[in-house]
Amino acid sequence: MLKPLVLALSCAALIAGCAVGHGPVIAPVTINMKGPVSAGPAMTGSKVGRAEAWGILVFATGDASISAAAKNGGINRIHHVDHETMNILGIYAKYTTIVYGE
Repeated sequence: MLKPLVLALSCAALIAGCAVGHGPVIAPVTINMKGPVSAGPAMTGSKVGRAEAWGILVFATGDASISAAAKNGGINRIHHVDHETMNILGIYAKYTTIVYGE
């Protein structure tokens, strides 16, 4: 009974390597973790753009690039970039890039 559970969790941890993304901390279950990506020259950003990529088990798709987020928010001058990560045992993962600027 315990062996199938250990095997399932081990497999989930192995495939989670591609789905975890980067963040301030890494854990098998990550919900709503936020962190910085980069910052530009000091100016206030009145626009916000978001772009995301997600995955389920061994399938992943999406465009979470900074350029996609800037385009989605109509941003030409980037002030700073943040990210949000959600990962549940590598079974489901989502990575969102958030761009602030003008």
